[in-house]
Amino acid sequence: MVYSLAMTAAPTDLRRRYTFAEYLAFEEAHEAKHEFHEGEILAMSGSSPEHALITARVLRAIGNCIEGGPCQVYSSDLKIAAKPGARVSYPDGSIVCGPLEFDPNDPKHHVVTNPRVIIEVLSPTTEAYDRGDKFPHYRDIPSLAEYVLISQYAPIVETFFRQSDGSWLIAGTFTGLDARARLRSLDIEIALSDIYAGVEFPPPAPPPDPRERESL
Repeated sequence: MVYSLAMTAAPTDLRRRYTFAEYLAFEEAHEAKHEFHEGEILAMSGSSPEHALITARVLRAIGNCIEGGPCQVYSSDLKIAAKPGARVSYPDGSIVCGPLEFDPNDPKHHVVTNPRVIIEVLSPTTEAYDRGDKFPHYRDIPSLAEYVLISQYAPIVETFFRQSDGSWLIAGTFTGLDARARLRSLDIEIALSDIYAGVEFPPPAPPPDPRERESL
């Protein structure tokens, strides 16, 4: 049985465990994308139009900045090995500098092991996962230098940067359409107005009615 990323209630030890080779064969036989988490195959759900638009715009903005250099921008179709032979994810975007390196357990060379930057656009169903369980696994990728989280409900970009001693720094929180997000690992800046062009944000929650407070 294949589980959705949103399904977390079933105990892990009751689930069917798959080998990495079985996962690769499963992926090749299905059109939908699936992640691999330590023996579990997890189906990925679709995204909202806002999520898709923000993802496309940030990847285009980065691509424009690094065009002609040694780094390439990859979409969410690229598999990234957070742990070779054991954990595979599909980040919303990734940047690889130099030749691609592949999981030695993948004979067809579809699973990449050397991203410099990983980008995730946050959604209600994945934000806790992107901030919590997923990030520690990404940090185990030796080549990864920067992790970028992008809100789809307000113009906010957060960056996390690996320092020379291997520790991770909250490098910046960039807020507002007038701001520019700095990606240290690529030595570029991206205008949030470019990332969020055409995105309609939900209206802010109304302030509490003081009369209701007085009635309590």
